[in-house]
Amino acid sequence: MTSKDAPHDNFTVLVGVIGGSGLYHLDNLTFVEKVNPETPWGYPSSPITICSLPSGSKIAFLARHGHHHSIAPSAVPSRANIAALKSLGVRVILAFSAEIAPGSFAIPTQIIDRTKGIRPASFFEGLKIVAHAAFGDPYSVKLVRWLEVRVEKALADEGRGVALHKDKCIVCMEGPQFSTRAESIMYRAWGGDLINMSALPEAKLAREAELSYALIATATDYDSWRPHSEAVTAAEVFKTLQDNANTSRHVAAAVLEDLHAAALDGDILTEDKGSMRFSIMPRVGEQDQEDIKKLAFILPDYFTPDNVAN
Repeated sequence: MTSKDAPHDNFTVLVGVIGGSGLYHLDNLTFVEKVNPETPWGYPSSPITICSLPSGSKIAFLARHGHHHSIAPSAVPSRANIAALKSLGVRVILAFSAEIAPGSFAIPTQIIDRTKGIRPASFFEGLKIVAHAAFGDPYSVKLVRWLEVRVEKALADEGRGVALHKDKCIVCMEGPQFSTRAESIMYRAWGGDLINMSALPEAKLAREAELSYALIATATDYDSWRPHSEAVTAAEVFKTLQDNANTSRHVAAAVLEDLHAAALDGDILTEDKGSMRFSIMPRVGEQDQEDIKKLAFILPDYFTPDNVAN
């Protein structure tokens, strides 16, 4: 990472936000700079925007699909995105995703993976070091519970009557097409409450990087499960997106200051820090130094170039 690509060293960024490029257009944010860290997995989807809250705390914003939504769900460089945020010092990621009635918000606690193996889903993929991260609770439970209280209050304060749904299960499909009616009915039978195209592999990679991660999902449609309703169209989705985007900005503005303070305090981070220590398989014999160098970028506590994992 060159000095041009690297952030300044005179501040710490503990909270990262992944979502649309409009999320950092908040009244209570002051632009600081854009950085574009190069990682062993390439560059992130877009340069990362660093903004300052009124307290002076810094927040990193990353547009998942690029600033002009030019990257399809299957092509999002999620490994580079997560690694780039961690390289800035980020410890907590708050992700927003457009998806339980249209216009409602949800904070899921479970995921069903319906991607097709196209997206690289592990930092260990292709390496000669193996790890099996625990993923029974795919979202950081302490962070989710912390967010539920504050997001619910922010929605009530906005006054639009937007509901927050808790303890929901999100289905992540490959896309970019929407679901067939048969698929939507199947997902509901499985216990799926929401469906989107970007929940994974972000959550898996955040877990491997020992970052606390939670998703705020905004519903745009009923998918195609209602037998007497029109099938989902892009036009109706985009119509709801604008209202959702405005509410997402309101929620972000309401919670980010407290989220930075909570990350600084460290309590919401305790379940994720150190979680990979016993997930990395024991190693015997010489290790590939290039593999170690890659993994040291995201897990410096366990991997040091020219040395074995700790």
